[in-house]
Amino acid sequence: MDNLGVARIFTNIGDLLEIKGANPFKIRAYRNAADIVGHMAEPIADLGDAEVRALPGIGKDLTAKIRELIDTAALAYYDELRQEFPPTILEMLRLQGVGPKTVAVLYGELGIETLDDLETAATEGRLRTLKGMGPKKEQLLLRSLAEHRRRVGRHLIGHADQVASRVIDYLRADAPETAIFPVGSLRRGCETCGDVDLLAIGTNDQLMARFTSFPEVERILGQGPTRSSVLLRGDVQADLRLVPSESAGAAAQYFTGSKAHNIAVRDRALQRGLKLNEYGLFRVADDHRVAGAFEAEIYAALGLAYVPPELRENRGEIRAAAAGDLPRLIERTDLRGDLHSHTTATDGTADVETMARAARDAGLEYLAITDHSQALAMANGLDEHRALAHARHIREVGERLDGIALLAGIECDIRADGTLDLAEDCLAELDLVIASVHSAFGQDEAQMTDRILCAIESPVVDVVGHPTGRLLLRRDPYKLDIEQVLQAAARTGVAMEINSQVHRLDLSDMHARLALARGVKLVISTDAHAPAGFDLLRWGVTVARRAWAEPIDVLNTQPLEAFRASLRRHRTHSPSA
Repeated sequence: MDNLGVARIFTNIGDLLEIKGANPFKIRAYRNAADIVGHMAEPIADLGDAEVRALPGIGKDLTAKIRELIDTAALAYYDELRQEFPPTILEMLRLQGVGPKTVAVLYGELGIETLDDLETAATEGRLRTLKGMGPKKEQLLLRSLAEHRRRVGRHLIGHADQVASRVIDYLRADAPETAIFPVGSLRRGCETCGDVDLLAIGTNDQLMARFTSFPEVERILGQGPTRSSVLLRGDVQADLRLVPSESAGAAAQYFTGSKAHNIAVRDRALQRGLKLNEYGLFRVADDHRVAGAFEAEIYAALGLAYVPPELRENRGEIRAAAAGDLPRLIERTDLRGDLHSHTTATDGTADVETMARAARDAGLEYLAITDHSQALAMANGLDEHRALAHARHIREVGERLDGIALLAGIECDIRADGTLDLAEDCLAELDLVIASVHSAFGQDEAQMTDRILCAIESPVVDVVGHPTGRLLLRRDPYKLDIEQVLQAAARTGVAMEINSQVHRLDLSDMHARLALARGVKLVISTDAHAPAGFDLLRWGVTVARRAWAEPIDVLNTQPLEAFRASLRRHRTHSPSA
């Protein structure tokens, strides 16, 4: 049971309690615990009970439930709660715009238990009999149903990575000499994954039997000497392939994909009288093996520089590899600072000093503390007075800490009309302002675009946070003319954030690459709400690599003073220059 698994169950408990009409404080306790555990990069299973109880808002009862989940992968209280409702009731909460209160009404008044029930009721117009429902709401629900069905079977990259790591650790405990690693979409760094594909190198006859006996296996889908498939708890399919060492590179290249990249590489091989498959690169004329043990030698034999897995999407990487023009992709070690973090001043779980020390321990040289502004009332957002007092406190902490510099910033809400949530004279006194949308996601494209453009024009805005507002597998991006936004950002010197939270990864790789093409600088930030959150930088870096980003493209690869000078507020030339 990984962190996301615990968080998912606690979230479900909170939702079921709200559907049931339970005590709001009890509901909030489970949701708070889900948020804390879900944001942790350190496995909750590695903590002792005392360490778990020390987490904000997690007392003895919740600690016991977390321990039960870790030890048994089940929770009796959750099972009892689910017995009070149809087994499909929670599926409706996966729809955008549908919350527990809506589900309670749908179930209580119309007897709707499943997504199919909901679709039928919406199609027949029966939802309009409910208070607050009308034709527009029906159409939104039908659209949400269609979007949900497109997402079924996908998993966040962070979750897929945790699953892969658990399986690999289990296999290596019995076969430490066998190389085992992820391939497929996980190795390419795709934001969501379907199956978890693993590749093993060697001749271990017992590996497949051990794989199918992994404790999380619910069903064996297939088993053979070199390939097996299993369904794991949480509806994750995992596939394992075993190849001999002479085919290791060819198999890694083949099973990593993507399909479009592999087709282009195979076509290039055929043009040279060669054939490429998962066993190696061979001459067509006599079947002589040209390469196969290493990926790099396969690419080299085809006249190509080695293509990093993140670029293997047939988006120009073959041409660039042939010309020697592949970028020197950014790496995690290139990042010197994190520009987006929260503390207990708003909705974080640790104070300024604790977050600063954690950032320093993560190898960072500077950290921007960017708590929320007042519009986000549920996060105890800061008004002007509190924002400036908080900035003074951040600077005081920074003065007495060695090894890390602190920036006093804020994540300021962009209101529905495009104005900023705090006065510009207040924001001008801070070191960094991230402007973000947290409300009114349903605006049409023109409204949302104008809203963000208005914020970009403010001279105190340095970065646009999670610019498209998406929540992967939960909420589509809001409607936005990204071209207009990027053009304005390039003109004004405003940077675009790649938010490293695995449910955001926003900007996406495609939008980040477009930003670079338009001359917009990026920042990679964690949006950390807890000390362990700085480990999430790896996922933002992965998105940037898929966007072909080099270190020079990302502002927070610079030393602190150079970074400060590159911010929009410190530009020495006019925006139109």
